[in-house]
Amino acid sequence: MTQIRTERLLLRHARPEDAEPLHAIFSDPVAMRWWSSLPHERLNQTRAWVEGMIAGNVAGAPDFVIEWNGRVIGKAGFWKLPDVGYILHPDAWGRGLAAEAVGAAIDHVFAERLTDIVTADVDPENTASIRLLERLGFVRTGFAERTWNIGGEWKDSLYYALDRVAWASRLSSGS
Repeated sequence: MTQIRTERLLLRHARPEDAEPLHAIFSDPVAMRWWSSLPHERLNQTRAWVEGMIAGNVAGAPDFVIEWNGRVIGKAGFWKLPDVGYILHPDAWGRGLAAEAVGAAIDHVFAERLTDIVTADVDPENTASIRLLERLGFVRTGFAERTWNIGGEWKDSLYYALDRVAWASRLSSGS
């Protein structure tokens, strides 16, 4: 089982007991505002989601639960390469933890040569996520309208990408 330690975080594969702390995130409308589904109404929805994450990890998906100070605060990684995804509990926002977690997941997939490029699909209104991706070196590659229907509301997508060479040059320049 892969574990990644950063300065402040532990990224690890999901376990069944993660359902309850993750439900605190996946049932929160504020946390889920930019996610690809509506907030979970029942713990069983989150349990099923965690079971899917566990199955993905068994199949080799580099997708991780994020722990901070021993508490599960979110997830970051790749449910399906090359698309990165991340979500944190709102209590953890504004501390640079998402960038730390996503950066560690990117380091992992490039170091393990699992892909040569990582991509992201972000709602154009999600300015915090756009800033995070751009800070990490992602560049905008496209736009599409009405790509996600979340609870009857259509959302648009901005597409971003980051390749191994750009990531390595960013790291070597100290950016």
